Order: sequence, then structure tokens, then C-alpha cells
Amino acid sequence: MQPDIPGPPEQAGRTLRETSPARAWTTRLVILGIVLSALNLRPAITSLGALLEEVRDGLGMSGSVAGLLTSVPPLCFAVFGVMAPRLARRFGPGAVVCAGMAAIATGLLIRPYAGGTVGFLAGSALALMGIAVSNVLMPVIVKRWFPDRVGSMTGLYSMALALGTSAAAAVTVPMTEALGGSWQYGLAAWAALAAAAVLPWIPLVRDRGAAPSGRSDRSGPSDRSDGRQRHARDEAPALRITRSRTAWALAVFFGLQATAAYITMGWMAQIFRDAGVAASTAGLLLAVTMVMGVPLAFVIPRLATRLPHQGPIALALGACGLAGYAGLYFAPAAGAWLWALLLGVSNCAFPLALTMVGMRARTGAGVAQLSAFAQSTGYLISIPGPLLVGVLYQHSGGWGLPIALMAALMIPQMAVGVLAGRNRTVEEEAAAR
Repeated sequence: MQPDIPGPPEQAGRTLRETSPARAWTTRLVILGIVLSALNLRPAITSLGALLEEVRDGLGMSGSVAGLLTSVPPLCFAVFGVMAPRLARRFGPGAVVCAGMAAIATGLLIRPYAGGTVGFLAGSALALMGIAVSNVLMPVIVKRWFPDRVGSMTGLYSMALALGTSAAAAVTVPMTEALGGSWQYGLAAWAALAAAAVLPWIPLVRDRGAAPSGRSDRSGPSDRSDGRQRHARDEAPALRITRSRTAWALAVFFGLQATAAYITMGWMAQIFRDAGVAASTAGLLLAVTMVMGVPLAFVIPRLATRLPHQGPIALALGACGLAGYAGLYFAPAAGAWLWALLLGVSNCAFPLALTMVGMRARTGAGVAQLSAFAQSTGYLISIPGPLLVGVLYQHSGGWGLPIALMAALMIPQMAVGVLAGRNRTVEEEAAAR
């Protein structure tokens, strides 16, 4: 009987070489999935904003009903976003995002042909449900897979999100004309991009909790011990998140910036069209506003993670918003391109909010809770804004009152942005109260 002889060193080397490429491939797949998913988190909304007048005429909507339509996104984000952490714990974040992308593709495909306003709203709600859970889980996935690169990865997917937003605003009108002028075709075409985003997540559907940075569970004893410790931290008891003042400040900041963003996406093109700007140019102006987020969404998170206090960034973004609203009020057509640029800078409060979600919690579980709370509460806060703008527009016969409302909301957004930017975590605050 021969004694057991350990395998040669070359065998161990082959094992390491076999597992390392697998980890690298999985990490690249996660990055691809994050980017493609982010590209799909806004076209359902901005494509509709570019064609809102055609959709209103085709479905026979009043201004108030159109305002209700622009309020549907934050409502769905608030209602369905709460479910995301629980679904992620049960099925894994990759599986939930995969299902979310499938829901977006299905909703975008069926809503133009569902028949009537109710069917259009139902199809939109399905797509927005997929967006809602993905919104919440993007910071969670970044924190889990890239804990030492939160700023750069948040910047990457924020940049992709802004790119998808601006592309939908710029391309929808000419694409509709190229497809024969039917607004149904122009809206349904975006389902193809969402279908492509399903693919990278399919291999990750069975992943219930991959280690950060793509580390495999097939590792040595010390690595497995580290993995168990990380898992224990991620599965820590739920925080009493409502005890945290920072969580509330971040939720209100998120809600007010979302109010501004959805009013902009839903109504800005119409503001320019009513000022005498051509429909195609109005779509381009909306695209300029959205495309400003492409470079800034990458720069702002990286800058925010290097600062001890993110309040000055919130103040600078708010000042740009106030200047843009003043321009829309006094000279909407004359300085249209400048106002679009300023409002585009102001809308970059969104990547700032996402970055602060990742910074204001220590653990993956804390980020999941804070992300769900801030986004769901924030989107609830944002629901009345677009609807109120539609009502004010219809009953006042102009854009003076709606623009004054937008400017007034920017003041508290700047104030709570300063509070949310303080260097503290929700775990500390929840434990101290």
C-alpha cells in the first residue's frame, strides 16, 4: 500500500490558473450586466417625454391625465422598490435584476399596443416595476462585488444610466420618423435594448451571494473564514433605519432630486415646444440635459468619495438648477441651449445621491436597507410633483407657475443635501438612538 503523496506543485498551479480566469470572467460579466442594466433604467421615461404630445393625441389624454402619466414612474419606484431587498435575499440580486430587465422589455413592447390609456399605464407599470427593483439593487451589487471601488463603479453605471437617458431623448423622435411616423413603433423599439440586458445576468441567476470582487468560494480555509465573516456582516440584524437622521435626510434629498428629474424628463421638451421651438430641436434639448450626466455622473461620484462632506456638491448642483429655472421663466427659447446645460448639471444630483447611499452605510446589508428606504421614501415624496405641474399648466394656461414651483423645491433640496452629506453612517445613528 503506497503512502498518500501530495500532488505536485504544478497541479496546484493549474488549479489557481483555472479558477482565476473564471473569477475574472465572472467579474467582467457583472460589469457588463451593470452597464447594460443602467442603460435601460430611463429610456422608458424619456422616450415617452419626447413623444408625449403624440401619445396624448393618440390616446386622447388631457393635461391632467398626462401629468398623472408622468407621476407613474416615481409611484412604481416607491411601491416596487421596497420589495427589492427581500427578493434579493430570497433569489439573489443577480436573479432579481435579470427578471427586472425581462419585465422592462415586456412592458416596453406591449404598452404602445395595449389599447387605451389604462392599457398604456399597465404596460408602463410593468416596465417600471423592473426598473424599480434594479434601481435599488445597483448600489447593493456595486458594494458587494466592488467594495473598494464604490466611487468609480457608481460613476460607471451612473454614466451608463445618463447615456441611456439622453440617447432615448435624442433618438426617439428621428427613430419614430424613420419607422414611418408611428409613435407606437418609436416607443416599442426600446424593448430590444432591455432584452439585450437580460443576457449577462442569466449565468448569475443561481448566484445567491457571491463574494465581493468576484472572489470564488473555492478557496483556502482562511479565505472561507473571511467569506463566512463577510456573510455574517451582510446578514446582520436589520437596522432600525427610521431612527437615522442621515437616512431621512438622504431620502428627502433623493425625493426632491427625483421630483426635479421627472418633471424635467416629462415636461421640459413640451416647455420648449410651447415656446416655439421645433419638436425635433426640443427633443435634442432634452437630450442635452440628459447627456450632461454622462461625464458628470462619472466625475461626481469619484469626487464625492474623496471629500469628507458632500454638501458643497449638493449646493453647487442646486445653484445650477436655480439658474436654469430662471432662464426657462424669463427667456425659454432665446437661451434654450444654456438652460438645457444648466438643468443637465443640476440633474446630476442623482449620481450624488447614489454615491452617498454607498457611503452612508458600512455593510452590504446596511446599503440594501438604506437604498430601499431612501429610494422608496424618496420616490413617494416625488409623486405629486409631475402631477401638480400638469394641473398648474392646464389651469394657468402657461408655464410660469410650474417653473416657479420647480425653483421653490430646489431650496429644500440643497438644505437636505448638506445634511445627507455629513460624514457618518446609518449604523452609528441607529445604534445611538
